[in-house]
Amino acid sequence: MKRLKERGLSEEQIAETLAEVRVEPVLTAHPTEAKRATVPEQHRRIYLLLVDRENTMWTPSERANIRASIKTELERLWRTGEIYLEKPDLASERRNVIHYLRDVFPDVLPELDRRLRVAWDAMDFDASLLSPDRLPTLRFGNWVGGDRDGHPLVTAEVTEETLAKLRTNALQLLRNQLTDLTRRLSLSELLQAPPEPLLDRIEADAEALGEAGRRAVERNPDEPWRQFVNLMTARLPIDEDRLASAPQRYTTPDALLDDLQFLRRHLTAMDAARIATQDLDPVLRTVQTFGFHLAALDIRQNSQFHDEAVAQLMSAAGMDGDRFLEWDETQRLEFLNEELSSPRPLTHPEMELGPEADAVVSCFKAVSDHVKTHGPDGLGALIISMTRSLSELLVVYLLARETGLTTLTDDGLVCKLPVVPLFETIDDLHHAPEVLDAFLSHPMTQRSLSCLRARDGLDTPVQQVMIGYSDSNKDGGIIASLWTLYRG
Repeated sequence: MKRLKERGLSEEQIAETLAEVRVEPVLTAHPTEAKRATVPEQHRRIYLLLVDRENTMWTPSERANIRASIKTELERLWRTGEIYLEKPDLASERRNVIHYLRDVFPDVLPELDRRLRVAWDAMDFDASLLSPDRLPTLRFGNWVGGDRDGHPLVTAEVTEETLAKLRTNALQLLRNQLTDLTRRLSLSELLQAPPEPLLDRIEADAEALGEAGRRAVERNPDEPWRQFVNLMTARLPIDEDRLASAPQRYTTPDALLDDLQFLRRHLTAMDAARIATQDLDPVLRTVQTFGFHLAALDIRQNSQFHDEAVAQLMSAAGMDGDRFLEWDETQRLEFLNEELSSPRPLTHPEMELGPEADAVVSCFKAVSDHVKTHGPDGLGALIISMTRSLSELLVVYLLARETGLTTLTDDGLVCKLPVVPLFETIDDLHHAPEVLDAFLSHPMTQRSLSCLRARDGLDTPVQQVMIGYSDSNKDGGIIASLWTLYRG
């Protein structure tokens, strides 16, 4: 903050820039963490006990008890196997990823915001400029359960299960935070008059929810702020540990955000801004960050696998699919451009396709079904590893059309998810600018990016590009890899 101020930027300019910052860490399906998930959990318990022991309020007997608990935790750690003795299976990888997304990162988020506010206040900037909706955007991505490149066990069923588990854990996280918020908002209408709009909303929502609404209101009489949060909790699309849906439930996190913002405005209006900042804003940030999906699942597959799938689709449609694998780039582009000018698929669901085509089509259909049911928030990009040419990117558009991941507009087909090239070898990195220029110039890419821009509320279209440092390193060595990545 200090350096930005010294460079002549005003607090308004800094605030505007911060609001445009977007950070998205992605947890990949390349397990490099050898420690079992139980080990960091034990480390955290020991840390919390050590912090607790520093408190001077404890009596000697209480300090002795904390010391004994530390010794117990240390002994438990010594007797626990620290590392995986076998390569983690998919279920273990997924549990580990969900642990961090649900139990670790949400606790870190408020601390990051707190540090930003401390730095902001240290510069004596206007605090009102750093409202919750103007903080940097943080999102998470995930490959576990979606990365098929070298992972034959990642089936369509695994992807469906992963999407469901991510959604379930996200909703459990929100339910826990709303429950905690209910405990904190112990404001009584006997000590301050509740705003009429709040009372009207409580009455309307309680009636819409029926029996669940009645219980939510009766739980905290004379405390309408708690009642409103109870109603929000009841509207979450989850019952116990099962996903649920009903007309009165939230269908998107935006509706929950609207209710939280509504509550925040009325808390601020009654001079309870400090309570809104300390108690409500962390929940707002959790919803903004994790939504109803926890992390966006990327779908990755090798370009050669996609080529085999298209060849099998062509054969199933009565064409000579083997020719596709033999065609040069010009012939491939001619075929793909002609196909993408029509919304008509090559096959129908009852056809037998072939192993690669079946795998890709079933995966994309699972993704398409999720988008239709829950929207696109839970999905990231369709990533093509070992991208070498424009045709390998257009192939994904064809596969998306085959599985309901495209929609027809007045201007032509549009892909519902971003298609992302991954350039990995030294040679591919050299040709990457040429391939990317051709891809960005393609009409379907331009239409798709425009629609994604409107969907995500962006000022300009954004195309994600991935470059592979590990494969280029193996291909050409450290120096050649670093130089080529830098030039790219």
